[in-house]
Amino acid sequence: MLHTHYATAADTKPSDSAARSIWMALLARAPLPWLETHLAPQCEGDLQWLRPTETGLMMVQGRAGGSGQRFNLGEVSVTRCVLKPDPVRTGCQQVGVAYVMGSSHRHAQLAALADALLQDPLLHAHWDRLLVQPLHQMLSAQAQQKNAQAQATRVEFFTVAREAGDGQSQESTS
Repeated sequence: MLHTHYATAADTKPSDSAARSIWMALLARAPLPWLETHLAPQCEGDLQWLRPTETGLMMVQGRAGGSGQRFNLGEVSVTRCVLKPDPVRTGCQQVGVAYVMGSSHRHAQLAALADALLQDPLLHAHWDRLLVQPLHQMLSAQAQQKNAQAQATRVEFFTVAREAGDGQSQESTS
């Protein structure tokens, strides 16, 4: 079973690289319509593409039992981009990066924009409250629901060890 840990809002600070990796993971899993609702107005204006949006393949590795040796599981499509938002429009001087599974260029663009906005110390609190906290709650609730559904279909298998002769009467010979 896949276990995912999401940080709380208190864990995310713009200068913390661990916090950045957490919000980037959340943004990569965010539903595209949700990102559109919150970030589309910020995309208007002049975005400087340092690396244009492109889709490629990435090798995914797995571990037997979650702790065994790594092995190549297969390839997945991944879309990435790097951008610098318009500093006049957004007030942001940071560079945003995004990697998302699949081939949605728009998802990668919006996630990169959000990454840039969240890195800015002056804008972080606003965008953390608007994006990261609700997204964390939404994805945590979805994960709990999936876990509950999996638990509802869980079957307990057990075996009963039987000793030879149990339940049978033993005959004695004289």
